[in-house]
Amino acid sequence: MAEVKLSPRQLAEELGVSTRTLANWRWSGVGPRYTKLGDGRTARVRYRRADVDAWLKARESGAAA
Repeated sequence: MAEVKLSPRQLAEELGVSTRTLANWRWSGVGPRYTKLGDGRTARVRYRRADVDAWLKARESGAAA
């Protein structure tokens, strides 16, 4: 099965944040792991589904259901 890779726009929509917020998270190192497809500031960024899911799970809190 092919690995699911999300664009910043897709992930921002899913999380309910802006693409600028994702960029700020990347800059400060607090968001999900990502891959840059190229060099420099204008390189495309993609997020692996598994990395996003792991990042979300690490932030879960509260009582288990």
